[in-house]
Amino acid sequence: MEISEKVAYLKGLAEGLALDTESKEGKLIAAIIDVLDDMSGKFEDLEDELCDVEDGLDAVSDDLCEVEEALYELEDDDDEYDEDEDDDEEYFETTCPVCEEEIVFDEDTLESGEIRCPNCGEKLEFDLSDLADAEDEDQE
Repeated sequence: MEISEKVAYLKGLAEGLALDTESKEGKLIAAIIDVLDDMSGKFEDLEDELCDVEDGLDAVSDDLCEVEEALYELEDDDDEYDEDEDDDEEYFETTCPVCEEEIVFDEDTLESGEIRCPNCGEKLEFDLSDLADAEDEDQE
């Protein structure tokens, strides 16, 4: 039984008992029943609004799921593309002697012979002559 049905039952009961609304007690009971009637109407309105909000939330959730799926598909495509790129390029790592941060750079930077630490700005120089000499010895 809904609240509005229970309030209607109380109204009917009060009328059936021929409640004297001129007495103090009768006025009080009639006022309480009126307040209960108003409250039951507000509850019904709130339930209707809550259903509307739930429907809207479901729609937003569905839209968000679609966006997430599209985003993850794009990320997966990017990962596959990045993996293909990684196969083509070789990366090197070194540690800055000043700030001890790890620096990652590509072969072009290595061949240039120097790099600036992105953290502290220290200039790091690479001497590749030993590597070139070692390659020449290996080829002979």
